Amino acid sequence: MRKKYLDKKIVVVGMARSGIGAANLLAQMGAKVTLNDKKHSDECSSAAAALDSRIKLEFEGHPEELFASADLIVVSPGVPLDIPAIKTAANKGVEVIGELELGYEILCSGASGPQFFAVTGSNGKSTTTTLLYEMMRASGFRTMICGNIGNAITEEILTAAASIEGEDIYEKIEKLSATVQRVVVEVSSFQLEAISSFRPKGSVILNITQDHMDRYHGMQLYKDAKLRVFMNQSEGDLVVLNADDRHTEDAGLMLMQKSARGARVAKVLFFSRKKEVKGAFLDGDIIRFNAYGDSSFVLKPEELGIKGVHNIENAMAASLLALAAGCSTSAVESAARSFQGLEHRLEFVKEIDGVRYINDSKGTNVGAVIKSLEGFSEKVILIAGGRDKDSDFTELRPYVEGRVKAVIVIGEAADKISNALKGSTEIVHVSSLADALSRARGIASKGEVVLLSPACASFDMFRDFEDRGRQFKEIVRSM
Repeated sequence: MRKKYLDKKIVVVGMARSGIGAANLLAQMGAKVTLNDKKHSDECSSAAAALDSRIKLEFEGHPEELFASADLIVVSPGVPLDIPAIKTAANKGVEVIGELELGYEILCSGASGPQFFAVTGSNGKSTTTTLLYEMMRASGFRTMICGNIGNAITEEILTAAASIEGEDIYEKIEKLSATVQRVVVEVSSFQLEAISSFRPKGSVILNITQDHMDRYHGMQLYKDAKLRVFMNQSEGDLVVLNADDRHTEDAGLMLMQKSARGARVAKVLFFSRKKEVKGAFLDGDIIRFNAYGDSSFVLKPEELGIKGVHNIENAMAASLLALAAGCSTSAVESAARSFQGLEHRLEFVKEIDGVRYINDSKGTNVGAVIKSLEGFSEKVILIAGGRDKDSDFTELRPYVEGRVKAVIVIGEAADKISNALKGSTEIVHVSSLADALSRARGIASKGEVVLLSPACASFDMFRDFEDRGRQFKEIVRSM
């Protein structure tokens, strides 16, 4: 590998996991790295302890002179690309990329490199990414899993390279690139904003529903960011899309029209719970696959390790990508049956007095809550609220009416949710998660469900959605 980053002046923006991973990897590769964050140094002291000693630190703002003098700027997903220092540097010709793009370029810069499979969507990304990873492993592929799921791609590269014999980091990465066969990566809209050459062999957009409206000025901008996942894909690549979601179905039809006109675009397959499509579809109580010449291969929803109607979609999407990647049908079926799902995603916690308590703390937007509610035939007592992301909570009304016995609202968005759902069901205001569970227990009857699915971010009351989910579980288990 040509020593591309040696002695280059590189600014990494954002001192969270992706920024730390990128900075450490680049420092190991001989770059002159400055890690920059707008926060005060006191807020970043624990993160700083994980950094290579050669990395310089710059806090409390984004100095334009630092950015303008860089050879490369690497942006963490949480950092908007429109901050003045980044825009000024870009206008002066400084290259600006995201941490995902950096990891992709490093792994795929040699003569050989792994095939990437990218999973995005408003909801279901982590579950689908992990299920696809398990299918790859069950087929014997040497596979890496990374991205928005919680482990940065640069962090994974550095960790894996450390286990390879040799002294030169570039040689180690070349060996790693030749060894890893598949990379399954969960990608967010924020990460996709900052790609340039990222080209997955297969990609899927699970759905596009309103989310992050506090960052995007309109639904079209959010949709455009998601569609960037296939912008570099071409003939020989695959895009899997949800035929039941108008945004993704329209994107698929657009690609197919381009192909009909002779453009070199990726092949399109669909999945659907509602109609027969080319790809995978639900036919009564059977999931049928018709894209690979073996129409005899089916999955049964009741045999899936993950439950809920939205997980039928996730299983179809993962299976289509896995089959395209060369996984055997037996491996796909085995992984689909054995995979039990992820923490904080419709996670069963406990049954008390005939009432099931479900932790869906990862339900941080309205679309996620809708998907969760669709999966219950029982009456639901819904605990919702937190920090609003400029969401339209009125979209919940059709799914609350007649299905949700009561909505217990907490956090900064409590009043907004209450106003949006007024008249659709009983609304209860409380001040804490413990109070919410106490009230829910008093409302719920045998055979019903208490569901934490907040439709909001967690940062008003908790460190993150994991902290919120774990506190929910601790309270329930102590009841």
